[in-house]
Amino acid sequence: MLRELRIRDFAIIHELELFLEPGFVVFTGETGAGKSIIIDAVELLLGGRAESAMVRTDAKAAIIEGTFQMNAYVQHALNPFLEQEGLLDEPEVLSLGREIRLEGRNICRVNGRTVNLSTMRTIGELLVDVHGQSEHLSLLRVREHINLLDRYARAEKLRDDFAGLYRDLGHVQVELAELRQRERDAARKAELLEFQIQEIEAVALRPGEDKELVEERTRLANAEQLATLAEAGIEALVVGHHGERSASDLLGESVASLERLAKVDASMEPLNLEAQALLEQLQDLSKRLRLYREEVEFNPARLDQVEERLGLIRSLERKYGEGIHAVLEQADQARKELETIIHAEERIQELAQREAGLLEQLGDLGEQLSQMRRGAGDQLAEAIEMELKDLQMAGARFNTDFRWEPDPAGAPVGEERYSFGPTGLDQLEFLIAPNPGEGLKPLVKIASGGETSRMMLGLKSVLAQQDRTPTLIFDEIDQGIGGRVGAIVGQKLWGLAASHQVLCVTHLPQLAAFGDQHFKVEKHVEAGRSLAQAIPLSGDKRVAELALMLGGVSPANLESASDLIAHAVETKEAVKVG
Repeated sequence: MLRELRIRDFAIIHELELFLEPGFVVFTGETGAGKSIIIDAVELLLGGRAESAMVRTDAKAAIIEGTFQMNAYVQHALNPFLEQEGLLDEPEVLSLGREIRLEGRNICRVNGRTVNLSTMRTIGELLVDVHGQSEHLSLLRVREHINLLDRYARAEKLRDDFAGLYRDLGHVQVELAELRQRERDAARKAELLEFQIQEIEAVALRPGEDKELVEERTRLANAEQLATLAEAGIEALVVGHHGERSASDLLGESVASLERLAKVDASMEPLNLEAQALLEQLQDLSKRLRLYREEVEFNPARLDQVEERLGLIRSLERKYGEGIHAVLEQADQARKELETIIHAEERIQELAQREAGLLEQLGDLGEQLSQMRRGAGDQLAEAIEMELKDLQMAGARFNTDFRWEPDPAGAPVGEERYSFGPTGLDQLEFLIAPNPGEGLKPLVKIASGGETSRMMLGLKSVLAQQDRTPTLIFDEIDQGIGGRVGAIVGQKLWGLAASHQVLCVTHLPQLAAFGDQHFKVEKHVEAGRSLAQAIPLSGDKRVAELALMLGGVSPANLESASDLIAHAVETKEAVKVG
């Protein structure tokens, strides 16, 4: 609800600060005193259209600020959006600001941060309904009618079930569309995948093969040099160079000497054993070197084969990924895709059956939901017409227009198919005929004024628990009604205040007497300029204001004013007790 409102240099308001309480808040005052200007300021705070003419003469800018206390519903609906936009400070408190500059520029702020006008409007729609000279009313947004009726019908569970099926159908249809698109490209795609698989399988790659081939190619390309080096190593180990003794001969002599030495000095036995081990290692080394030399061959044909094989592997890697591992992975992926294409028809049939089943369920559930809504619509019409009767609109009629749109691809109901959305099969709109003999017309097309205000009040009274907008504002709802009806309107507005904060501009003392908080808006001249101010009233001052509204401050009118307040208090107490 709106807790604080600050206005500076707006129209004839120089500076005004209001601290508003929960419940029913009334604004009274002479015509032209500035009551509706306060409502205009609130509308600007909610994202209304701004003009530089609104700036007070000789001022550079008009500034309007409001602080809102958010209930649980508004927090749930609004805080995720605020957090996403980086605008959330305190979860329960929100501040809005609007600055209108003389040169035409205007600035919107949420919790002190600059935002665009669209963001401010989105936020404002959840906070306040204003019915006055402009239309900022949730009941005048057709898309809200189905939500209000569903809450009135307590159909949220059935509607949530429908929305769940609607989401499931969406997922099925997306996958089905993708598969059907693939099916259209299947022949070309399958041919390409088969070619890739055959090309890779024909090469019969082994992991690590490329590394082995590179090593073999190195040996084949350097066979002569490798053979020469191996011969030199063998010669040094076991043959000897140019008549010199080999390493094997010399080490053999050393082993013989150490063997004799160990026989004389037992402490040298470890050295003897070590020398013998070295001789055995040398012999083994020479043996392996001979085997290597025998394997080394100059084979140009094999070198060509290796080069050709490596070239084939590199060609596949350029096509399918670096390394044999990547090429083999591509082959596996191609097999999986080909398998998907081969079995796509089975999956398409499965999904098509699932789609048909979901459409059947949506048709059944949508029909149930529509029947619930139509029954609730009749009850709502009866309740609203009773409210309008209390408000001296006995001949007014209310109804809900339900429409189903045929759609060959829609949900089946009986022999026909109908379009649907996440809320069901119904497209609905509230209709009203304000006067006897008039035809029902869309609520959104009814002209503004006191008559419309009473219709809105009747609707709000019935839908109070369903309409979750925390603050409702009615600007001069008493146009065209008398004192007796004014008391009824006052009682109904006060009744709305049980679940909303209600602000009302009125000229009727019978209505104002029901206010929980009362402000008098008055205009005075200062330094040759008109300035408006709002004064909180209570006690004798409030009685005097009601007397003035009755025709003047006289003993009789003061007594009548006191009676009006007493009657309002008694009525409130009776309602609370009842």
